[in-house]
Amino acid sequence: MARQYFTHKGVLFPCLDYSPEALSYVENEFQVQDDDVFNVTYPKSGTNWMLEILSLIRCDGDPDWVCSVLNWERAPWVDNQTGLKAALKYSPPRLICSHLPVQLFPKSLQHSKAKIIYTLRCPKDVLVSLYHFSKPLHLFKDPGSLDSFFEDFLRGNVPYGSWFDHVTGWMGLKGNENFFPITYEELQQDPLGSVRRICHFLGKELSEEQVAAVVENASFQSMKGNKMSNFSQVEEKYMDHEKGELLRKGNTWYE
Repeated sequence: MARQYFTHKGVLFPCLDYSPEALSYVENEFQVQDDDVFNVTYPKSGTNWMLEILSLIRCDGDPDWVCSVLNWERAPWVDNQTGLKAALKYSPPRLICSHLPVQLFPKSLQHSKAKIIYTLRCPKDVLVSLYHFSKPLHLFKDPGSLDSFFEDFLRGNVPYGSWFDHVTGWMGLKGNENFFPITYEELQQDPLGSVRRICHFLGKELSEEQVAAVVENASFQSMKGNKMSNFSQVEEKYMDHEKGELLRKGNTWYE
């Protein structure tokens, strides 16, 4: 089933560890809690970087948690079957990741005070990063040539569907008090200011030293050297580590 897709409500998903039944459960039955924090992105838009930042904010900049617990255990992916099971067992307050488009997100969010942090990134950079990451990741089909992948990307013929639809859908929540949009580029250009803004949104007060510790411990070099965060511990059935890695270049993060 590796590298095969199915369509759920017009959106492509990997067959490996995903199912229409689990996605329907997430949309219609998963109960969002008021103290949940969701890290939401389109794939390759800074998901794991934001996860690292949120993990460190939770621990006041102390890196012990991020250096001792795998990132997908700190914040399970509610989209797939393994992550959904973990999220359902997670003691609150929960930190949860998702790539789901807004129309497939848990409906219970509408009646919740849960917070959504939505990171978006320039689609050209998303395209390049997704192209390279599709090669080692068994969840995704081999991307073929960059030209053919570019056409698939423009048509939304990739997992999680169209970047344009995803961003348009989620940005429709802009202005809601529990929705915080931020760009990948903002995180790059002003990491200290970005972390302060995220803390304010979460209602978390950190000192300037703690904010600086968050930025330092979520840096490219820190994450690349942290086996809990760099995907080096992903099982072989999900990723061919000889074909690529999560963190490729320090100058442009996930490029």
